[in-house]
Amino acid sequence: MKKILLILIPLFVFTRCENILEDININPNEPTEAPADLLLIGAELANVTVQVSHLQRISGMWSGQYSGKLLLYKSLGEYNISTEETNATWSYIYQGIVKQCRLMQTELVDLPNYVGIAKILEAHAVGTAAELFGDIPYSQAADALEEVEDPVFDDQAAVFASLQILLDGAIADLNSLPGNPSISNEIFHGGNKTKWIQTAYTLKARYYMDTKEYANAYTAAQSGIAINANSMKFKPAGTSANGNTNLLNVFVGERNDYMSTAGTFLEGLIAPGGGRNNAKTNEQARSKYYTIIGNAPSSEVGVAKATSPMPLVTYEENLLILAEAGARTVDFATGMDHLNTLRAHLASGAAFAKVAASDATTYDPYVTADFDAGGMENADNITPLRALLREIVEERYVSLYGTFMPFNDARRVRKSDSDLTVPFPIVSPVFTQFPERFPYAQDELNANSNAPSPEPGIFAVTAVNK
Repeated sequence: MKKILLILIPLFVFTRCENILEDININPNEPTEAPADLLLIGAELANVTVQVSHLQRISGMWSGQYSGKLLLYKSLGEYNISTEETNATWSYIYQGIVKQCRLMQTELVDLPNYVGIAKILEAHAVGTAAELFGDIPYSQAADALEEVEDPVFDDQAAVFASLQILLDGAIADLNSLPGNPSISNEIFHGGNKTKWIQTAYTLKARYYMDTKEYANAYTAAQSGIAINANSMKFKPAGTSANGNTNLLNVFVGERNDYMSTAGTFLEGLIAPGGGRNNAKTNEQARSKYYTIIGNAPSSEVGVAKATSPMPLVTYEENLLILAEAGARTVDFATGMDHLNTLRAHLASGAAFAKVAASDATTYDPYVTADFDAGGMENADNITPLRALLREIVEERYVSLYGTFMPFNDARRVRKSDSDLTVPFPIVSPVFTQFPERFPYAQDELNANSNAPSPEPGIFAVTAVNK
C-alpha cells in the first residue's frame, strides 16, 4: 500500500460523544508516513460525524422530527444556539475532510480510485457546509500544501457550481479505472467504483435540487444510486470496544433524556391515525422504527439501536429526486411512477428493519385518480400536479429522516412553493420564525478577517432559498 508523508490532526477525539475510532489518533506535531487507506478512512469517519451527528440532531429538532427535552438540547431545540456549537463540525469539514482529501488528490495521482473518492467526500462535506451556513470559504480554502490565513467567503450558489465541477472530475477519475479494484478498509463501498460513481451523481442531483435547477437534478439522478445496496450509509458493528456504534445510540448513552421523538410533529404524522396513513398506506412499522426513547442505549430498538445503519446518500433520496424533479420538469406520470417505485421499495421491507415482524408495512401504488380533486391525496381540491408534488415533498420529509434533507427541503420550498410545505410548527416560546441557517463557527469568526461581521444569525435566509 502506498504511503504518503503527511501531518494528521487528531480527527476522532469527537466532541461530546462521537469517538468512533480512537486508535488512529496521531500526534499532530510530528510528521508521519501513513498508508493511503488510513488517510481515506480518517476522512470518511470525519464525514460521518459531519453528516449524522450534533448538527444533524439540531436540524432534526428544528424540523419537527426530534424534540429537545432537557438542558442544552431543550435550548437548542427552541432555536437558542451559539456560534460555539458549530466549531467542531466546521473543523471536521475543513481540517478533517477538505485538507485530507486535498492531500490525497495531490499525492495519490497514480491511484484514481483514491482521488475520485476523495473528491466525492470533499464535495459531500463542502456541499453540506454550503447548505447549512450559506456563503462559506471554498475557492481559497486551505489545501494540503499551504494555508490561506483569511480565505474569502464565496457565494453559496458559486460553491454549489464549483462542486458540480468537482463531482464531474471524480466521476471521470473513477471511470478511468480499468476494472473495479476494491479498497478493503474503505467503510462505505469497499472502493467499488460503480457505487461511488452513483453516489457522485446523486450528490450532483441533491445540489441541483438545492439551487432549484430541477431539470439538471432529474438528469443527474438518472445516473444516481440505482439500487438499495448501493446506498452510502454508516453501518456500525455496534461493538463498544472500539466505539463502532450508531451515533444516536452513543448520544443516548452520554446524554440520556436530552432528546427523543416523543410529541414531535413527525411522530404524530406517521403514528396510527396520523396523516400519512390512508387506504393504501400503513406506517405502523416505520413509526416504530423511527422512535427514539432517549433514556438508555439498551432501550433503543429502531434508528438509535447500536447497530442501526445511519443514512448519508441513499437510494430513497435518489428515487425522491427523480419523483419531484420528474414531476416538475417532465410530467405528472413520470413523477408518480418514481414515487411508486419508492413505495414498492418501502413495501418490500428493505428500506428499514421492522421492530417486530408483525408490524404492518403497506405502501400500495398510487393511481392518477388519487391526486384528482377530492381524491385520496387531494382533499382540498388543488391541481393534481401540486397534490402529487406535496405528497412527494412530504414523503421526502419522512423517508429522509436522519439526514439534513428535511431541514434543507423546508427552506427550499418555504419561499417558492409555500403550498408544498410540511406544516411542522415553530416550537420556540420566544421566536416567531423558523431557523434558516446555522451560525458560523466562533473559531472562524475569531480567526478570519473576511468572516461576516456581524454574524448574520440563524434567521437570515441563504441566497439559494430567497
